[in-house]
Parts: sequence; C-alpha cells; structure tokens
Amino acid sequence: MADVKKTVDFLNRVPLFRGLKKRQLERLAKRFIPREYAAGKAIVTQGKGGEGFFIVVSGKAEAIRERADGTKAVVNTFGPTDFFGELALLDDGPRTASVVATEATQCLVLTRWDFLAALKEDVDMAITILQELAKRFRMALDVL
Repeated sequence: MADVKKTVDFLNRVPLFRGLKKRQLERLAKRFIPREYAAGKAIVTQGKGGEGFFIVVSGKAEAIRERADGTKAVVNTFGPTDFFGELALLDDGPRTASVVATEATQCLVLTRWDFLAALKEDVDMAITILQELAKRFRMALDVL
C-alpha cells in the first residue's frame, strides 16, 4: 500500500482517523510503513518495548495475554481496519499483550516519533486523534 491515495482511502475507514480532513490523512499516510507477517509470526510481544502503532490492512491476528500464573488467553482479535498498539503512541511502556498473525497479515505501522511529529505539525489533528483515543480507552474501561 505504498500509494498515498490508497493509504488515505484506507485510513479514512479506520475508526481512529474518521474525523480527520483529507490533508491530515495525506500527511499521516506518508508516515506509515507497510509490513507483512506470516501466519504464526509475532507482530508484537508482551513485555517488550512498544514503539509502534499497527493497523491491519489484510489478514487476521490475535492479541494474547500471558497471566502471572503462565496461562495464556486470547483477549482480542483483529481484522482489516482494526488497530492495536495505540498506547505506544503516547508512551514507551512495555506491550500489554502479544499480537500474533493467525494468517498472512499486512499491517501499516506508525512509529511513536512519527506520530508525535505529525501531532506537533497540526494541533487540530492532535485534538481529533486524542479524543478518539480517549473514547477507546473509556470503552475498554467499561468492559472491565
């Protein structure tokens, strides 16, 4: 998905970016890096540093959390336009779960430093994205 127009069209379908203007999406689209993962490959690993945010373009993946007693549980599944790693955009803390591709999966990856640079360039974009992140965090807390 190297074509900026295709990436913009795709990002427009991602809930986190729905409120952004076309020029803002174009600015962000140029910062994403495409990555491919084979079935069974770890995309991110629980406990490791988290410097990137991932959007599934195609394929499927599962978030797996290892508990203190060593048992593992699937805590979420991801398909096209789903995203994960949003906490890594805000801090450089460890991953709270592993995410493993369950089939061949293509993702768009945005690094924390590229995300922060984009926010510094456009305050309106920053507010829109942070409001969407806040909604997502509230929904997660409601589940708990």
